Amino acid sequence: MTDRIDLGKAYRPSGDVVVREIEGEIVIVPLTSGIGDIEDELFTLNATARAVWARLDGTRPLAAVVRELLDEYDAPAGAVEADVVGLAQELLDRRMIVAAG
Repeated sequence: MTDRIDLGKAYRPSGDVVVREIEGEIVIVPLTSGIGDIEDELFTLNATARAVWARLDGTRPLAAVVRELLDEYDAPAGAVEADVVGLAQELLDRRMIVAAG
């Protein structure tokens, strides 16, 4: 089992994935076995997830990512936080991101 997402931590892409933009879609491709999901080896991001992914650079905690998205989008704070945490947890569970530091 992986760790739980912590809003106070910064996260960055794992070194075990390659990220490409293909026809306007972000695609995350695992480089090693055990990354991602066997039935879904390629992981694509929708527009909202792309906004989160772009901020997962290991320099700012997830709480700062939530604040930035609240400034950018007209959405309830609870919904934005839930979306960020949910996506980050899925990416962490799939070992596509790691805690920075």
